[in-house]
Amino acid sequence: MTEKFIMNSMEATMKQLTANSLVKKGLIFLKEDAEKTLEEQIELTCIPAPSFLEQERGKVYKAKLELLGLSQIEEDKHGNVFGIRYGTGSGPRLFVCAHLDTVFPEGTAVTVKKKDGKVYAPGISDDGRGLAAVLSVVRAFNKTNIQTKGDIIFGATVGEEGLGDLRGVKGLFQDRKDIDGFISIEPGSPERIVFLGTGSHRYEVTYKGSGGHSFGDFGIPSAVHALGRAINKIADIQTPKDPKTTFTVGTIIGGTSVNTIAEEASMMLDLRSNSQEELLLLETKVMKLLKEAAEEENNRWQSETTAIEVKIKLVGDRPAGTQNSEDAIVQTSLAAAQCLGLHPELSSASSTDSNVPISLGIPAVTLGGGGDYGGVHTLEEYFDPTDAYFGPQNLFLTILGLVGVKDETEALLNK
Repeated sequence: MTEKFIMNSMEATMKQLTANSLVKKGLIFLKEDAEKTLEEQIELTCIPAPSFLEQERGKVYKAKLELLGLSQIEEDKHGNVFGIRYGTGSGPRLFVCAHLDTVFPEGTAVTVKKKDGKVYAPGISDDGRGLAAVLSVVRAFNKTNIQTKGDIIFGATVGEEGLGDLRGVKGLFQDRKDIDGFISIEPGSPERIVFLGTGSHRYEVTYKGSGGHSFGDFGIPSAVHALGRAINKIADIQTPKDPKTTFTVGTIIGGTSVNTIAEEASMMLDLRSNSQEELLLLETKVMKLLKEAAEEENNRWQSETTAIEVKIKLVGDRPAGTQNSEDAIVQTSLAAAQCLGLHPELSSASSTDSNVPISLGIPAVTLGGGGDYGGVHTLEEYFDPTDAYFGPQNLFLTILGLVGVKDETEALLNK
């Protein structure tokens, strides 16, 4: 099928849906529900949820899913919480979620402030907005009692941020083989549709030797010097612009004092690419350079008994993933946004929960929860609720298009 034919088919389905009285009712409800959604967003944001410590927020979220009447609500062994809204049994099964965790460490004070129409708090947008948007959409389904053909699993995942390494969604797809499509909600405009996944490998690299006094033991290798050699080599790597492939040394620590030959020094290294193949090529090159740095530091001092060793530990592995822009889940998302009078566009690749299903060949997109935001991942993070209801409306329409509506439309997502 041509892209034009596919898009026309999606647009026809969306026009049919938006003409349905129950769907209209749902869209109106989502606009009216905006204030409650914001209140719930603030409530959830005020519950600390650093990666690996999402339990309390997950407990509250699970209780909310129970109050909304979903079936088979559970917290799985990874910490993900979700429940099912069953369809007629003749359609695909779609998983819709946001993520529970934030980048902020344990002990971060979460104080909500309102100024000039914006709400300020660490995590208020990422992913407080996504969590609240999912709940608002469930309320819309309850309000309208629309009968879908496919099942919808609504919930929240753990470990999306940083060294959480997508552990929640990885575990989800390790355990389940019954998911036909996946939508994750992140902060931002519903006009931005992410359908490509940027892969990353993250390493903790540690150089270790005997160490000693800077004057008395001068002539033995230094862990800090070895680390410096490695960083210098990495900094000179040339990577392709397309597919975009990047590297950075994010943090470095080491040494004891100004007059000590360092016994130990380490760095955190981030390697990324929109291509899994390029990511692996970059990784191979970097691994070689890391070992060369230790060898050069040892050769510099011709030392054997006090030689530097390097230890390399993988601490993050996010798969890259690609799918065709003509795929049903992508085109349905575009058509839904257009039906709302928005101007959607396909975003460049990024790293979200959708990376995992995309890498497995399972259709997935990441959509914006609505509203505007800024200062993300900082203590000055804010959310602007102006017209934020478009996020849940877009999610609602996209879901309906994908799973199909009884006696109204066929499911656009394959079972």
